[in-house]
Amino acid sequence: MLNRTECLVLRPVPVYWNGTFIFINIMAKKKEEKKDVLENAEVLQEKLVGIEGWFENNPKIAIGIVAAVILLVGGFFGYKYYNNNQDNQAQSEMFQAIRYFEADSLNLALNGDGNNLGFIQIIEDYSSTKAGNLANYYAGIIYLKQGKFPLAIFHLEDFSSNDLLVQARAYSLIGDAYMEQDNFDDAAKYYAKAASYKPNKEFTPTYLMKAALAYEKLNQADKAKAAYQTIIDEFWESSEYQNARKFKARLEPNS
Repeated sequence: MLNRTECLVLRPVPVYWNGTFIFINIMAKKKEEKKDVLENAEVLQEKLVGIEGWFENNPKIAIGIVAAVILLVGGFFGYKYYNNNQDNQAQSEMFQAIRYFEADSLNLALNGDGNNLGFIQIIEDYSSTKAGNLANYYAGIIYLKQGKFPLAIFHLEDFSSNDLLVQARAYSLIGDAYMEQDNFDDAAKYYAKAASYKPNKEFTPTYLMKAALAYEKLNQADKAKAAYQTIIDEFWESSEYQNARKFKARLEPNS
């Protein structure tokens, strides 16, 4: 009975060189049926010699392939180095904007003061950096405070983080922006998203409470009760516990 195994073979592969395609033989894996499970060492050596011979007979193409690989690797590390430098510069530029934000000077934080960049310019100039990403978070909060809810949603959705607290907070803020526009369906979705993102006893009960209130606005009593029940069962030490019990009881048929 034939055994199915893998062996190394030479396979023609197209390579673009000097305006045309040529075919070179490259080592590849191929499934074939044969009696021997392990390939003969002499056969393998012959194939390796064949590859070596091809490189000797096609030095220009070989050099071109090696050069292309070097360029790709060098480009990757060069971009990484450049991006790190950009991020350091962006963090330095953002220092004053954060100070304005903390002082509640929101327009200066957002648009700069003529000497220091605001969050919007940092987003435009350093979009691929971590600092540019964080600037979206700050800009979203500012627009939310200013009542510019579509802009708040736009920037908060552009922000992403693996942080335990900040990403969930961004989802909740998007929910707030939708809630302010009476878009209770999207508000509930983002509150639920915030509650399910790396749950913790400090903030998850708040997000669940917000989700429950949005569900009530949608007349989805079952979902609201489920959110309240989660607070009661899992976050009984939280400040939301008593309100969750009260609001859930209000939704019961006999209350």
